[in-house]
Amino acid sequence: MPRNYAQEYANYDGTEEVKKKRAQRNKARRMLEREGVVRKGDGKDVDHMTPLGKGGTSARSNLKAKPASANRSFKRTSSGAMK
Repeated sequence: MPRNYAQEYANYDGTEEVKKKRAQRNKARRMLEREGVVRKGDGKDVDHMTPLGKGGTSARSNLKAKPASANRSFKRTSSGAMK
């Protein structure tokens, strides 16, 4: 059965909470791009040292650039907590 992307968006990606967190992540990425720390296609992620889901912000003091492989290398549970 094919995925129903419209329903997925309505139930998850389109919620206000998810939109706000996505906007914060995009803002953080743009901030580090302006500083020259990251650039498009460089394979780096902008890491929030204190995650947004745990009360972190997109303040510069909470951000660092990491290789995508290092930033995405640990397993998470469905609730977002690390195992």
